[in-house]
Order: sequence, then C-alpha cells, then structure tokens
Amino acid sequence: MRNFQYATSNGVNDAIGALISNREARVIAGGTTLVDLMKLDVETPNQLVDINRLPMADITETAEGSVRIGAMARNSTVAYHPLVRERYPLLSEALLSGASGQLRNMATVGGNLMQRTRCAYFRDTRWDCNKRIRGSGCSAQDGYHRGHAIFGTSDSCFATHPSDMCVALAVLEAIVEMEGPDGRRRLPFHLFHRAPGDTPDIETALDHGELVTAVELPKPAPHCRSRYFKVRDRASYEFALVSVAALLEISAGRIGMARIAFGGVGTVPWRAWNVEQVLTGAEVSASLLRDAADKAMEGAAPRRHNGFKVELLRRTVLSALQEITGAGQ
Repeated sequence: MRNFQYATSNGVNDAIGALISNREARVIAGGTTLVDLMKLDVETPNQLVDINRLPMADITETAEGSVRIGAMARNSTVAYHPLVRERYPLLSEALLSGASGQLRNMATVGGNLMQRTRCAYFRDTRWDCNKRIRGSGCSAQDGYHRGHAIFGTSDSCFATHPSDMCVALAVLEAIVEMEGPDGRRRLPFHLFHRAPGDTPDIETALDHGELVTAVELPKPAPHCRSRYFKVRDRASYEFALVSVAALLEISAGRIGMARIAFGGVGTVPWRAWNVEQVLTGAEVSASLLRDAADKAMEGAAPRRHNGFKVELLRRTVLSALQEITGAGQ
C-alpha cells in the first residue's frame, strides 16, 4: 500500500469540495472494497476522504410511501430493518446472501453501489487490464474466465459485476440520489452502472466530485411476490456464479407485472427486460415459466470457460419462477 493523506468530512459539501480539488482522492466509508484494492496497488489514491461522520445512515418512509435509505446505512442494518423486511424482502434476502456478517456490519449502501469487479486479472497488477489502464489489453481474454460475464460484454472487458444488493435494487427500480458541485440529481438505477464498451474504466454515471447520498425504493405494488436465488461454489462468503432476483405481481392467476434481474452473469446488474415481456400480462402456467427461462438465455455471449452459465441461468430462472408461482414444481 502506498502512502496517502487522510481527511475527515463534517458535511456533504466538505466531501464534495475535497473530491473537486483533488482528482486522485477517494471517498472511504466502510472500506471493505477500497482498502483491499489499495493493498493490491489497484487503487492508489493520494488522499482518502472519510465520510463516516456524515448524517446519511437513516432509513425513513417518505410521504409518498417510498423508503429512502441513506448511503451510509450499513448492509446489516438495511437487511434487518423492519421497513425493508416487510416491504422489500427481496433486498433483505440479497444482502444476507452476500459476504460475511462482519463485512455486512461495515459495508455501506453507497459503497455497495460502487463495488468493483472481482476479476483476478483486474486485482493483479502483473496482468493487463483495461479497467485499470484503458487500452492496455484484457488478459482474461486468453486466460481463465470461468466466473466472467456473458451479458453486456465487449472486446475490451467482460468482467462480472459482483454485487448481490444491486441485483435486487435493479428489480425494485430504485432511484440513486447524488450530490455534486452542480447540486442534487436523481437517476433511475438501471442507468447508474455502465457496461464496459470501449471505456471499461468508467463504471458508473457519477461525475467528478459527485457523491452518492441515498437510494430510494418506490412504494411496492400490491399482490407482489419475490425471491432472490443465488448459485455459488460454496454456501457462505462466495460471489455468485448465477443469481436471479424476481418480483411478480400476481392476481387471479395472472401476472400483472414482472421484474427480473441477473447477477453473476453481467458486466452490470443485468435487467432481463426480454424475460419480463414474456411474463407480463400472461396467465401463470408451467409452459409460460419454461418459455421465460428459455428467453433468459437470449443474447448471451459465453466463452470457452463460462459457457456453463447459460444453462445454469436457465435453470435458476425456472426455479425462481416456480417457487414464486407454485406452477410446474
């Protein structure tokens, strides 16, 4: 780890000012990702701006019935909060399936949104990586890439986005709130993360000097059922090979609304719009669920080591839908 300066912020404007004045500065909250990357020389900030004192940890209900979660709320707090467990059990399931209890006690909602890939070639500076240095190449192309993405890939990068929480937020259609030198703005969750394209080093829609301050979850629709399914190599403290977040509004045997997202297979939390189209407005049946699961594989771009994810995804989607609906089990 290289030497760095350390500063604490007593207000959001303090933190924004520090980031504006120093492009090499990084925000630190729980530090569960950033400190690891600093030890590996992947992240080399010359200054850390500590935002742990900022009053951004509240979880509150708005007048419209949505729930606002401050960016400094710890993952454990969110997972066990009564409002989250009652109205958004999908989010609680996703959070509790990630990391360990100790890490969840430190990790924050804002930090989870900014979580970086676990690609071994990204985390080892001996290898070429376009995420670290744009244009340097991608060693994963000819290397071992069993855990890599099959959706949202490019010739520059096909590293997987690692977050469980973000897959749930995609399905819940969260709004990300940010503050920066030009004031506050709000962005639909599916626009926050950026697929690699030709600029894999640009991972989010945050502008220079901006800070994530909160996530807002819209008021849940009635008659909704949801599940978060995660398939991994071992039962605890492991990243997803495939995960599926599914939320269905079912009334009188018909699906009025469907939202589906995948983890472990996308370069960003992957919203499965095509699967949702198959399900929305349809009557629940075993054949419908099979059709939806088959649709999940559409557009996949597997490579030689991660081709198994295509069929694994199909089966995981089918299992999630079967459990939610009770059809075809």
